[in-house]
Amino acid sequence: MNRFGMAISAAWLLLLAICPGVSAMDTLTRTFDSAFRTLRVEVEGDFMATPVIDLDGDRRITVSFDEIGDDFSELRYRLVHCNADWQPSQLVESEYVEGFNEADVDDYAFSSNTFVHFVNYRITVPSEDMRPLVSGNYLLQVFDRYDPERVLLQARFSVSENVVSLSGEVSGRTDRGLNTEWQQLELALSPGDFMISNPYTDLNVTVTQNSLPESTRTLPPPSRLEGQRMIWQHLPALVFGGGNEFRRFETVRLAGPGMHVDSMRFGGTNYHAYLMTDADRSEREYVYDSTQRGRYLVRDYVATDADLGADYVTVHFTLDFPQITNGDIYIDGDLTNHLREEPYRMIYDHSRHLYTLDLPLKQGSYNYRYVAVPRVSGGSVQTADPGVVEGNFFETVNEYDVRAYYRPPGARYDRLIGTALLTTAR
Repeated sequence: MNRFGMAISAAWLLLLAICPGVSAMDTLTRTFDSAFRTLRVEVEGDFMATPVIDLDGDRRITVSFDEIGDDFSELRYRLVHCNADWQPSQLVESEYVEGFNEADVDDYAFSSNTFVHFVNYRITVPSEDMRPLVSGNYLLQVFDRYDPERVLLQARFSVSENVVSLSGEVSGRTDRGLNTEWQQLELALSPGDFMISNPYTDLNVTVTQNSLPESTRTLPPPSRLEGQRMIWQHLPALVFGGGNEFRRFETVRLAGPGMHVDSMRFGGTNYHAYLMTDADRSEREYVYDSTQRGRYLVRDYVATDADLGADYVTVHFTLDFPQITNGDIYIDGDLTNHLREEPYRMIYDHSRHLYTLDLPLKQGSYNYRYVAVPRVSGGSVQTADPGVVEGNFFETVNEYDVRAYYRPPGARYDRLIGTALLTTAR
């Protein structure tokens, strides 16, 4: 083993100290301090794109967030390189970052004409201070300048070499039935001039539906080879519940209710949006709706810069659904970063026979859905099921994030060699 074989970056050691036994769920995009909100990870200029950029391309990742309050904090950030499973790789910092792996968060501005005061911060990668040197998954950590061991928030993004071609289709024709509640993928990888010595041992292909972390599947080796072309089809891992279209609401105007908002009222320190009561959709017929597939867009009707002029509104959710005795219901989507934590768990109101939850959210256009999570013991991973409340329909327009990682014998990290975003055809 060479001198780097046992080397571990300082960022990895810190992550292990913060989260012993680091798992993929520990490295989700999230905030650790309630003062920080509206954490977004986007390809600059394209909020509908998956947060992946090319290693030698011109596109950049933008990480933005707010800190509630009247004063700014002195913040810094660093990068942690991760493998396909989002656990830190064995690379040292000098192998995956050009320059020193710490930089100031110096792009910030104060809110303007809002009832809730906040500071908006923005980080772009790559920048003059920091540039990824290798492909793969990255975790951006933000911390206090004077307390670097206290991570305030973290954000996932990826860098691809884009040297192979991934393609495929999504269909209601599945091994579990024709046009029922399931969708099935067929995938193909064409390596072109890129040499993959052994696709059965060196290749790792994953599929994720609608950015839901629990939905990520790691595929078995290819079903067959057609020359150099690798094919995956008729595999259980390629069959997904169809789910349903995301629900939507808008709070772009404080003067009156927007889409799916029953009433808008000022409540002492800020505005409150009371959404129309949501119903169980599991037994209803499928209805198509054009959505942002779980994303949200910060917007205010009159602000010239929505990041600074959009206010924080307390959004009141209500769901008419029978109480689940052996599980919980959570709000899911980018608005909660797909986390299964107490702030996003709905509370059953026995007097009203409804599930309720209040969330402080920045004005904008939001997508969301409800997922049921069974209560488990012994540290088992919670699996969120959208179908319990939303139903499963083969017609649903879903996004499937497909990624191909490559690690030949002797390598110490997973190279991301290609990505594709497949969408159900309509």
